[in-house]
Amino acid sequence: MSVVRLLRLAGTPILQQLKIEEALLRADAQNWLVVNDGSSIPAIVMGISGKAKELIKIPQAQEAKIDVIKRFSGGGTVVVDENTIFSTVIMNSSALPHVECYPRPVMKWTEALLRPVFSPYGNFRLACHDYVYDENKFGGNAQAITKQRWLHHTSFLWDFQEARMALLQHPARVPAYRKGREHLKFLMRLKDIMPLRDAFLGQMEQALTSHGFHLQEASMEEVNAILPKDHLRSTKLIDL
Repeated sequence: MSVVRLLRLAGTPILQQLKIEEALLRADAQNWLVVNDGSSIPAIVMGISGKAKELIKIPQAQEAKIDVIKRFSGGGTVVVDENTIFSTVIMNSSALPHVECYPRPVMKWTEALLRPVFSPYGNFRLACHDYVYDENKFGGNAQAITKQRWLHHTSFLWDFQEARMALLQHPARVPAYRKGREHLKFLMRLKDIMPLRDAFLGQMEQALTSHGFHLQEASMEEVNAILPKDHLRSTKLIDL
């Protein structure tokens, strides 16, 4: 039985969370599940190749004084705050030898992993790189892949403020399921269909256990010992 270290966070700012995850991916050899119940500091988070002028309504974002972050993984742009729930799985490829180290196979595996969590509440599926019920997005995914390890992280929309979501531009390329709809027209809130936020957090942990992994809780002291280790650091704040 493979061991997965479990790091539970609550309200950790997304910039700090991403720096932790990058260190766990690049400077450690263990499998990890990181769960963060909300970011105490709202932020717009872009993928590593994202360009602010193409993705963000810059004057409005400047007026809102919201942090803009470029993360170390690929994927799209998300707005996060205290009502975003984050989960990140970091795996050695040897722990799941049947899952190829490419984004699509990793996403299909996580879709199967989380199906028991979400299927009781509706028609759950992976649409392009998003988790959706029918045609409405509630979770965005991104990956980072190294030679022997991969990371898959998700931001779940427990709730959101429409004014913050409106800080994003309509991207040039969008998944077909969105059907040209504006950002606010294809999003949904998990709180509208799931009963308890705390229960949801526990279900994500149970999903890995049900797949045969043994969760072993980790402390921030252990993580803090990994952070200074030599590794590539790509996560950073962006000036608009």
